[in-house]
Amino acid sequence: MNFAQLLLPDFSLILCGYFLCRYTGLNRPVWQQVEFLVYYFLFPVLLFHSIVKSPLDILATSGFLFAGVGVGFIGILLSYTFPYLPWIGRHIDRRDHAASAQIGFRFNSYIALALVERLTGSEGLLLIAVLIGFCVPMFNVGAVWPMARHGESGFVKELIRNPLILATTSGLAFNLLGLRIPGFMDPTLTRIGAAALALGLMSAGAGMELKALNQGKLLGGLVLMLKHLILPCLAWGLAQLFGLNLLQTTVLLIFSGLPTASSCYVLAARMGYNGPYVAGLVTLSTLLGMVSLPFALGVLRDLRF
Repeated sequence: MNFAQLLLPDFSLILCGYFLCRYTGLNRPVWQQVEFLVYYFLFPVLLFHSIVKSPLDILATSGFLFAGVGVGFIGILLSYTFPYLPWIGRHIDRRDHAASAQIGFRFNSYIALALVERLTGSEGLLLIAVLIGFCVPMFNVGAVWPMARHGESGFVKELIRNPLILATTSGLAFNLLGLRIPGFMDPTLTRIGAAALALGLMSAGAGMELKALNQGKLLGGLVLMLKHLILPCLAWGLAQLFGLNLLQTTVLLIFSGLPTASSCYVLAARMGYNGPYVAGLVTLSTLLGMVSLPFALGVLRDLRF
């Protein structure tokens, strides 16, 4: 299976967003409003609907969830260690590290859901939606804490305003309580989900920029190596450890090889850190995802199956 070709439609939408933003009247201020719509309405609805519409067997998916949360937790720990590495740490700016550590473990949820739905169908979509539900709170704490520690903002305030956490926790509660959405609402929610994926991918492209990357090259290289090489290899190892089946392994490897979250830039800028530097790393991560995802799916997955 040629995973590079399978990934092409989604990355084509990212490039479409980039060119529309740079070369048409649909410039950056327009896409900022699109991102606001996706982040605060379309995407939370998609997450909630994806989790609620299919029954969830926690016991059957426990190994997958442990592996996915393990990848995320170890990624957070590793991203925190860079300033303390022998010989390397003294060349890393602590404030830039506080802002960019999140690059090493966060993920682009739009790309995650789009890829998993197309490559694995509704069963895989449920798995990634639940994993997002477990990981988003942990990743948001992991992203905010270094900046809150070095700055003046508290991370509790940042967390309680996060719409993704509200959507995923409420979706999990609905699912586990056996509640279901009325059937007549499904077509509307499905269309909202389709809009969220398309606009989310195009927004990721519209936000790409490579300015301010002439600084902090060592730090940038470390967080990107963690995100696009170390985490996929770690995910493969945990898949073996927990004995995951083919579907679970595929979803976990997609999760581990994803580009970082486009909202990394928004969070860093909002908390008073070097936003342009983080935006440049997000752009490089989006481009590297075109390599790390085929590597995870086409190379690492075949080592077992």
